[in-house]
Amino acid sequence: MNDVKNADPKRKAGEQLPLVFSHDAASGRDDLLISERLAAAVSIVDAWPAWPSPVVVLAGPVGSGKSHLARIWRDLSGAVDIHPKLGSDAAVAAAAAGPVLFEDADRLGFDDNALFHVINSVRENGTSLLITSRLWPMSWPVSLPDLRSRLKAATVVEIGEPDEALLSQVIVKLFADRQLYIDDKLVLYIVNRMERSLNAAQTIVERLDRLALSRGTKITRSLAAEVLNELGNSEPAD
Repeated sequence: MNDVKNADPKRKAGEQLPLVFSHDAASGRDDLLISERLAAAVSIVDAWPAWPSPVVVLAGPVGSGKSHLARIWRDLSGAVDIHPKLGSDAAVAAAAAGPVLFEDADRLGFDDNALFHVINSVRENGTSLLITSRLWPMSWPVSLPDLRSRLKAATVVEIGEPDEALLSQVIVKLFADRQLYIDDKLVLYIVNRMERSLNAAQTIVERLDRLALSRGTKITRSLAAEVLNELGNSEPAD
């Protein structure tokens, strides 16, 4: 029994992949897989510009879908990407002109005064600011009391880790983006052994596709086990 069917007639047995290989998965609003953990975040994005506050923070772990939602909102609102840094007024100027997006605030860091002035500009000019972060704003290393006060007034929406059902849907979708249709039993095998993140799902699908193409084989359970083992995912206890 075949675990997966390759629907692309251009892919031939024995085909070797180039050293650099990239694939753009569908990532528009219609491609978003909505589960309970994402429902509140999707609702706040869809509700723009009728937000409960001019500043919204999407907080969730790596691979939880924050970037996907941020891209959807940026396309919807026409927002400009910013990074509030010391000695630069570019972010404040952008915030005065229209909606702005600041991704990975906790990872990239920011200048307290610069972010404070960005938020003030957003409030004064009736625009919007969407921030993404792995941590809640109250966990950020903010030393400026006025900025902490502004962040307390922001709308914070938490995104939890993806559950089994969502990961299964994501894996099926990622294979479908590559014109590959995978057996349900193989999906379950992968989901039960993988790290629970959307990033991990994308990595696993990409590596399986590359490996199968380079060897000229189908994607099977044994191939999946090889990739999962390479990524450090162990067999679950019986």
